[in-house]
Amino acid sequence: MQNNCLFALLLFGCSVYKSSSAQKLSEKYLKNETVTYSECISFYKELDQKYTNAKLLTYGLTDVGKPLHLFVITNDGDFNPSTIHQRNKIILLVNNGIHPGEPDGIDASMKFSEELLTGKISDTLLKHAVVCIVPVYNIDGALNRSCCSRSNQNGPEEYGFRGNSKNLDLNRDFIKCDSENAKSFEKLFHEWDPDVFIDTHVSDGADYPYTMTLISSQHNKLNPFLGNYMKAEMTSALFKKMLEKKDEMIPYVNSKEVSPEGGIIAFFETPRFSTGYVTLFNTLSFVSETHVFKPFQGRVKSTYNILLSLLEVAGKDFMKIKELRNKAKQDCATRNDFDLQWQLDTTTSDLINFKGYEAKYKKSTVTGLERLYYDPGAPYERKIKFYDEYKATVTVKKPEMYIVPQTWREVIERLKINDIEMRRLGKDTVLEAEVYFIEKFTTSHDPYEGHYLHSNVEIRKGWEQLNFYKGDYVIDVNNKNSRYIVETLEPQATDSWFAWGFFDAVLGQKEWFSDYVFEEKAEEFLNQNPALKTEFETKQKLDTAFAENSFSQLNFIYQRSPYFEKSFKRYPVVRLNAKIKLPLE
Repeated sequence: MQNNCLFALLLFGCSVYKSSSAQKLSEKYLKNETVTYSECISFYKELDQKYTNAKLLTYGLTDVGKPLHLFVITNDGDFNPSTIHQRNKIILLVNNGIHPGEPDGIDASMKFSEELLTGKISDTLLKHAVVCIVPVYNIDGALNRSCCSRSNQNGPEEYGFRGNSKNLDLNRDFIKCDSENAKSFEKLFHEWDPDVFIDTHVSDGADYPYTMTLISSQHNKLNPFLGNYMKAEMTSALFKKMLEKKDEMIPYVNSKEVSPEGGIIAFFETPRFSTGYVTLFNTLSFVSETHVFKPFQGRVKSTYNILLSLLEVAGKDFMKIKELRNKAKQDCATRNDFDLQWQLDTTTSDLINFKGYEAKYKKSTVTGLERLYYDPGAPYERKIKFYDEYKATVTVKKPEMYIVPQTWREVIERLKINDIEMRRLGKDTVLEAEVYFIEKFTTSHDPYEGHYLHSNVEIRKGWEQLNFYKGDYVIDVNNKNSRYIVETLEPQATDSWFAWGFFDAVLGQKEWFSDYVFEEKAEEFLNQNPALKTEFETKQKLDTAFAENSFSQLNFIYQRSPYFEKSFKRYPVVRLNAKIKLPLE
């Protein structure tokens, strides 16, 4: 009898301990520890089972073979994105652990979720809002835990690794979509169509007193309806909310010079980044960047504060945000010109108040050379320049339609993932279309995130009659997703699919000539074309290297002859600049 009682007592004690342990997962950060991936998902599963107004969903797999989760919190048990939008509720999407070595958002979101559901945070904040949380985005990296991969970071004791199982930085993968993580996220994103998005991070760089720094969507690059609101109202409201919480923050410290005294530059997020990607679809976006030198406990609390502040601001402005997004989507459908490349405008800046530590130099005890350091014993408060204006350097007029040949399957797959409406040709046909030829470009010397990235792309335009085939894809550009379509398919866009190398096959010449055979044809062709012959002979006289290289001379003639392949460096996606009747399926 005594043994049975002892066994029951031990069993009861174990169950109490287990329950207590589960309840304390949201406070693990207080011990300078971040939850493991399995602890995090177990925590959200428990909330799902306990509360009817919370649900843990899955959206496809990640590269490591585990599902991507989404945790949704409502005030009324409605988990249908369509009806949520119809009822004019704001959808706030929080993305955590894209860099699992920066786990502040993972732990902060657990505390945030728990307090929303237990009533510690007033449920009135959910009257006009729904909160969606990706518990851990880079699951692969989160499983690869260690103590020491982030040498400058002040805690936690263990954390995940920046790269995923394919060694990709997932915050460079959104537009190229090489990972299963990105493919699953983009399906999730389009189903929920969030109004506001935040990606949680930890920042390196200069030393200063602030725990939280913030990147807002670059307002010039946003649709004007949203960009004006972002700069004039939403960002300043967030700064005010954080100050009220006694957690003063500053814009992300991206120093223009060696230290912040020389001014800071607004981060410009292209669509390879999560925030740059979501703004293509007119979502207001932010990156929270806690300061790497601050203790983990304080960083988690500060991330919690920015999540709460964002919910407060978005909930208050829900109707304004909804109206502005609808206007932006309508504007995208009718807009003719789209900007493809941008440059910082250094002629204009704002003055902001900045609290910092003096940047000083001293002799390094390691290298014996002069080294930079920041002196907390010499704090200052002064006005510094904040460069927050960018101007477009390349702009394109959108066509009525693009045709993407079906052979480019990787591109078609990404268009489908992003819910781009496409029709298919019903039969083989010949069309006159505007085409691009790639004239010049620069390619990175080393691979970048699995690609040799192209930049400084120069094109030549032309018109050609081309063969298209049954099943080729026709994309109407006059819709709410036109910005995504243009920025991926126009080769000069910074993060276009051409820039990422998806069309590299067109850059290789397939047919050549044998010099001893082509000699007679070259001579005949020059004699038939006096202007070309004059150009050729002039080049012989003025260009010594050319005059001494027989192959270069023959190739000069070959490239201007009918024998040279017309498709060389011809970009395969074509533009139709007028609405024409096509033989569609």
